Amino acid sequence: MLTVEKIGGSSMSRFQDVLNNIIKGNRTENEMYNRIFVVSAYNNVTNWLLEDKKTKEPGIYSKFVEHSFYKTFIDKLLIKLLEINKTFENIRLDQMEAKIFISNRIKQTINYLDSMAEVLATGYVDRNNILLAVREILASVGEAHSAFNSVNILLNNNINATFVDLCGFNDSEALTIDDRIKKSLKNIDFSDTITVVTGYAKGTEGIMREFDRGYSEVTFSKIAVAVSAEEAIIHKEYHLSSADPMIVGKEYAVPVGKTNYDVADQLADIGMEAIHPKASKPLEKAGINLRIKNTFEPFHEGTLISKTHFQTTPKVEVIAGTDKVVVVEIQDTSMVGETGFDYGIMQIFSKYNISYIVKSTAANSISIVIWESKLSNELIIDLRAKYEAISVKYAALVCLIGSNMKMPSIIATAATTLAENEINIDAISMSLKQVNIQFIIEREHYRNAIILLNRKFFKVQ
Repeated sequence: MLTVEKIGGSSMSRFQDVLNNIIKGNRTENEMYNRIFVVSAYNNVTNWLLEDKKTKEPGIYSKFVEHSFYKTFIDKLLIKLLEINKTFENIRLDQMEAKIFISNRIKQTINYLDSMAEVLATGYVDRNNILLAVREILASVGEAHSAFNSVNILLNNNINATFVDLCGFNDSEALTIDDRIKKSLKNIDFSDTITVVTGYAKGTEGIMREFDRGYSEVTFSKIAVAVSAEEAIIHKEYHLSSADPMIVGKEYAVPVGKTNYDVADQLADIGMEAIHPKASKPLEKAGINLRIKNTFEPFHEGTLISKTHFQTTPKVEVIAGTDKVVVVEIQDTSMVGETGFDYGIMQIFSKYNISYIVKSTAANSISIVIWESKLSNELIIDLRAKYEAISVKYAALVCLIGSNMKMPSIIATAATTLAENEINIDAISMSLKQVNIQFIIEREHYRNAIILLNRKFFKVQ
């Protein structure tokens, strides 16, 4: 069975576990093959190259934009990458070979960036396009580093492995991402080697232009479709669980087991990605099942996401949410009975490239939930210029998600659980399909609400 498997940054940083749990497991030598691994950069490396995904702390990319001695920071990055290499000495990473590879790649990167800085200085080109190219080049360094190291370690452990570098540093071919993938893989006999592919893929369309930091999952998805994989697998630090293990505790997070792509989309919509939504669609359309596994529990089957799964007995599958949202409420007495009144509101949100998460309406008001990071003074000024009253509330969103939750007691149970613990529901939203029941609550109650609902619906204490 040919599988395409993605390994995230946190898991890659613990490559001893990857080697023992994922590569070897209890497999014979032949059973280790027929697998393509798409690898992310080691933990934090892409943050250092671009910016911290969570805190937005600037990385080398920002130094380039600001013209503030980016070469000095790249030199410091190389030192950090070589320090990472040393952590794999005990599993037979050849330190000299690894140093030569990443040192050369860093040198190439500096040459590219120097050339781009010169082009930018002329003022003859579109600045945004050049900066997008800089992000692409920087991002690729992390995946090239981890993929090369992985193959080196495997070969030194007597496991046949092939390094596939999709970064395009050593060619000038104008290929689309799909064409680069097909060309790079076409002559490989997967039955005789473990194929390790960079999570970054160079293409004329620019993988980060559309997907930004979700690019490695897009590469993973495209490869799975290109080789007609029988299953796509993502290895994560945790199971896809009933709730965030970091909130409820690992021992109280129940693996989901089976679900469908619709549920995966609901999770992505609130930032709790099982997989990037732009990566899941090609898999779904191709009929390729996706399995989410825990790197550190190799013999657990994980959670299988398929196109056709439907929970025959109604139940909640995941409690998820975020405390990084705001509610923008538009109040206007002229909206009652007015056809298409919210079209004007959506035009303003579209102007600022804002996609809402929840929209709840009443006769004279519309409450719209958006990411806090998308809120701006300009948005509020535009809304206030057109409508009677605008209010903004910093809030949290707690969701009950499942492929089939059509049972009257689910909403009642959730509302009662929250009320008994003095957690007020400010707003609620649910579509007719009933795959996502969304509660807006005070931020201060977010973590407790997740814990209480996980305890109630999954009978964990």
